Amino acid sequence: MCGVAKGSVRGGLLLGLVAVVALAATGVWNPFPKLWDWVDRSDPISEPDVVWQQRIGGTPRSVTIAGDTVVVEQRTRVEARSLATGAQLWERKADWAAVAGGDGDPVVAVGKLLVKGYELLDPATGATRRRDGDAVAVWTYRNLLLDAHCTEATDCTLSAWDPRGTAPLWTAFLPGVSSGLLADNPGLRGTRRLTATRVDDGVAGPEAVPPLLGFPVDGRVHVVDTATGRVLQNVEPERDERLSVVGGRMLRIAARSQDGSCYFAISARDPATGQETWQRAGINLRTADSAGCVQREDPQGARNVLIGVAPDGREAVIDGYDGRLLWVGERDTKLIAVDDRYAVFRTADKRSVVSRELGTDRVRWTRPASGKVTAALTPYAAVVADEKPSRLVALDPRTGRELAVLRTSANALAVGSQGMIIGEGREIGYVRFGASAGNPAPPPGNGGTPRPGGTGPGGSTPSDDDTCGPKRENCPDPVGGKDG
Repeated sequence: MCGVAKGSVRGGLLLGLVAVVALAATGVWNPFPKLWDWVDRSDPISEPDVVWQQRIGGTPRSVTIAGDTVVVEQRTRVEARSLATGAQLWERKADWAAVAGGDGDPVVAVGKLLVKGYELLDPATGATRRRDGDAVAVWTYRNLLLDAHCTEATDCTLSAWDPRGTAPLWTAFLPGVSSGLLADNPGLRGTRRLTATRVDDGVAGPEAVPPLLGFPVDGRVHVVDTATGRVLQNVEPERDERLSVVGGRMLRIAARSQDGSCYFAISARDPATGQETWQRAGINLRTADSAGCVQREDPQGARNVLIGVAPDGREAVIDGYDGRLLWVGERDTKLIAVDDRYAVFRTADKRSVVSRELGTDRVRWTRPASGKVTAALTPYAAVVADEKPSRLVALDPRTGRELAVLRTSANALAVGSQGMIIGEGREIGYVRFGASAGNPAPPPGNGGTPRPGGTGPGGSTPSDDDTCGPKRENCPDPVGGKDG
């Protein structure tokens, strides 16, 4: 009888403990908050520790710093968290999400797959600022949002909006955008970025809209002026050509197979007049992936610059606007990151990484690194990822001053003006850039709201990017340019 009583007591205690744990885990009631925080705490994802660290519901598909919030896109939902504390501000069911606007005017576009339409949400509150029920595709930029409506597969309207605008800035008519429902940021004919291990492809957030965009429609490319909405060209490539719109030019990239090799030629044209502005032969833009020379990829590059390989195997950065060689590497150097301002490359001895200003011979910074180093350039910081030891380092892109040095195996997910988000699995954390490292460079546009079409060609400084105009008509010719 005594044994039965003891068993009943143990069972009751166990049942009560299970109930308390369940209530605490679900947030209904927590009798021991400090003890539960200790039990539920995750190991820090970096050393030194982050400002805050939070476990989210699933592995993030994208993370973007939007003003004072962090927007986290997951497989079936999107949520926003406070940049200061990491606390969740709101959550919505959505199959896709994309951020438009700059630091002062961000919005979050959300939608569902295979369903027309989207909503624009305020990142701080989750409130709907604008709702569209018919769009089949959305493109998000730092200073513009584009959407496409199609009454039929061959009858579409492209509209441009200020990120928080209530009426379109312009509309353009296209004979389709593609088949099916396309959701956020379907591919256009431009450049593809260099990828970096442990650095997310969207780490820099939305970019300023280029002066021209190339929309692929039924084998042709329609070139749209993003300042006015004019459709400047409607071009069909030759059989051995690939078309790409870079730096305000339409590039016709020809790849011809002969003697088991690919022979390349680039012809750049002004879409407004159709006249050729520059040409180069022998530069491989890595658009073909086999000896058959079929071009299935966009050229590598960033914004208004292209990355090519010369016949002697040296890598080069080319200005898409005028064809100048902005940087040519030495033999066995490896380009690992590039934007309109700088080229970051690994030296031939695989012991250092160097940043050089495009269009000049000026070395911005050098630091030791391993042979497996990767990097990415953002408006606010250059992010360098290395192994043995496993580290993430954020540097001032102009001077190389250290903004943050982390011993971590986490990935860099998003970079903002004051810090960056890192993550590993379901854990994300915020790293604030150290004040002792100096203030990071301001982003192009100094707040992110320049008018469309104001992006200058390669080699210009961040402040020049939004004032020179697509043809640099407002700026003097650069000094010290390299050609050959």
